[in-house]
Amino acid sequence: MDLLQFLSWACIVFTVGMFSTGLTDLKKMRESKSADNIQFLPFLTTCLNNLGWLYYGILKADQTIVLVNVIGAVLQFLYIIMYFHYTKQKRLVMSETLAAGIVLTCGWCYFTMFLPEGEIRLNQLGLTCSVVTVSMYLSPLADLVEIVRSRNVQCLSFPLTVATFFTSTSWVLYGLQLNDNYIVVPNTPGIFTSLIRFYLFWRFASVNQSSPSYKSMQI
Repeated sequence: MDLLQFLSWACIVFTVGMFSTGLTDLKKMRESKSADNIQFLPFLTTCLNNLGWLYYGILKADQTIVLVNVIGAVLQFLYIIMYFHYTKQKRLVMSETLAAGIVLTCGWCYFTMFLPEGEIRLNQLGLTCSVVTVSMYLSPLADLVEIVRSRNVQCLSFPLTVATFFTSTSWVLYGLQLNDNYIVVPNTPGIFTSLIRFYLFWRFASVNQSSPSYKSMQI
């Protein structure tokens, strides 16, 4: 097994593991018969991100990207369906899902009808997917600032932090092997934000050991 093949399997295993962390929320919904205290938008935005990268993988003929994002999209669809089943705010969820569907349709039309096939379409799609992925990795920074102020890390998910770190690292190394900056650049922030979370766990864990535990929320 050469290095590229090893990194490909690492990307698949770690990314699917990261996507599977949502199964914890799914279990909570099934046990409580409620979607309270569980956020819906992360499921929806991750699904859109998966579909965007899936299209990129198809255009690039990269089976690793295709496989990972097929699995990711299927899992996100499952989370969305289960959330809709248990939530009391069905109208809001339908509105947000419809808006996401419109964005997806407009994006599909733009890339397939207004851009020529080849490098131009691939590069613009890669850039778009990269921007979305970077924004998803950087979106929790405000929450991290609040954690520093409160010195409380109980709202952080340590398993998700570990999964994000290994996933981002494996994709960065995979992208470097392929010389694909659209893979390297958007996954680099995931490494840094994970390192920040590790530091917060190390810095404030002892402060919270005597505090009562409560339901964790993924960030």
